[in-house]
Amino acid sequence: MAISASMVKELRERTGSGMMECKKALVETNGDIEAAIEMMRKSGQAKAAKKAARTAADGIVVIKFSDDAKDAAMVEVNCETDFVAKDANFTSFADAVVARTLVSTVGTVEDLLNESLHDGEETTINTAREALVAKIGENMNVRRFQRFHTDAGMLVSYRHGVRIGVVVALEGGDEALGKDVAMHIAASNPICVSADQVPADLLEKEREIFKAQALESGKPEKIIDKIVDGRVRKYLSEVTLNGQAFVKDPDMTVEKLLAQANASVADFKRFEVGEGIEKKQENFADEVMAQIQG
Repeated sequence: MAISASMVKELRERTGSGMMECKKALVETNGDIEAAIEMMRKSGQAKAAKKAARTAADGIVVIKFSDDAKDAAMVEVNCETDFVAKDANFTSFADAVVARTLVSTVGTVEDLLNESLHDGEETTINTAREALVAKIGENMNVRRFQRFHTDAGMLVSYRHGVRIGVVVALEGGDEALGKDVAMHIAASNPICVSADQVPADLLEKEREIFKAQALESGKPEKIIDKIVDGRVRKYLSEVTLNGQAFVKDPDMTVEKLLAQANASVADFKRFEVGEGIEKKQENFADEVMAQIQG
């Protein structure tokens, strides 16, 4: 497979490694960027494997609760620029979408777009979206949503500006504790509540990488397993909510914080605007020149 300059550029951006190392890795993995990153991590060539989920699109995250606070909905609505993200027409549309999401039962964005924007109106969410695109002049879409329900506990939310939203299902404790935990999740971005919820394939992949790194460093093979076990424990403490050090008191884990209040987190969800979307970098000088030449 031919290795293009754009492929090398992407790998360099995501690993911080040199051009020749990136090209070599791509050649050896037949152009598979994810496989190249994993190979480079194992060999110690990658300075830092940057997150694949880069915040690269604009928009807002909106959250709405039912009157009894037993149900909630969170929605990400995207647009092209932060200027439009602050526009009253756009924010009003997003508020209407999350209100509809809260009372709807559909399970996909495609089905949600066919729902009425407001009760008693024929205008669907998608029709309203298309009209707003025509009015404002930017593309926009409803990217994803999540609903929440609790019977015994409580739902608590936190928004960091308009770009990060978190909803936590808390059992025990009080609203203040829930707010603290939600704020922690916004800042620390755990992937799940506890170690037993970490996907087995992800954990095995990390274990293989840790083992390859230990072998590459020249450590005696008889202690490799102990080294790997230690790194896996550290990894789990970094990616799970319960294992993380609480942001407001780093000497205490979130698990201990919850235990002191005889509380636990049943579930949570964190949305960050644009994560996983690569935003096109516009060169306005080239764009103007193209228009002139056209």
